[in-house]
Parts: sequence; C-alpha cells; structure tokens
Amino acid sequence: MDRVALRGLKARGHHGVFPKEREEGQTFIVDVVLGLDTRPAAAEDDLEKTVHYGIVAEEVVDVVRGEPVDLIETLAERIAQRCLKHEGVQEVEVCVHKPDAPITVPFDDVTITITRSRV
Repeated sequence: MDRVALRGLKARGHHGVFPKEREEGQTFIVDVVLGLDTRPAAAEDDLEKTVHYGIVAEEVVDVVRGEPVDLIETLAERIAQRCLKHEGVQEVEVCVHKPDAPITVPFDDVTITITRSRV
C-alpha cells in the first residue's frame, strides 16, 4: 500500500475536559497518513484515481474546528472516519498533537496516534 502524508495541519479547537479549554480553545496539530493504491493514478496521471490531499486537509481542519469533544482520542477517531470516507483510502494513521495541554510540568507535546482501516 502506498502512503500519502499530510503533516503539521494546524487549527484552533475547543476540545478538552476543563472549562478553560472549552472556553478559550487552543491549537491542535494533526498528522495524517493515508494508505491507498496510487498505481492507477500514476499510470493515467489522473487526480480522480487518487485522493485529493488538499480536500482531505480542509476536512481535517474542519473536524478540529468543529464540535468540541472531551478527549483527543475522540478527535482522532472523528478525523480517521472522515478520511476513510474518501474512495480508495483503505487505511489511515492519525496523530493529534496537543502542545498546549494543561500539564503542570515542562513538556514538549502530548499526542495520540491511531490507525484505522476499512477492514
């Protein structure tokens, strides 16, 4: 299976369990790796036979900006399900970064990474 990757998609969302997170929001960063067979697209040089990563990027950002959830696990699942709606995408890996998580000790990042497939 071939891979198309989108890394570092940024959007502001209001996800989290604490009232401050819901009220003020914060930046989330998302990496998405789509698994699909790109041979038909390459053979015919045809965008219609692959996934339009620009559209996927917009949809991922829409999910992050959308309805708030408590957990980044839930956010990752919603992103994965949206990606799998694209014809040809057989598998997706989603990594959601929450670099401004409410943690009281120094840290660089908090992430959840999930893999989902049509199977």
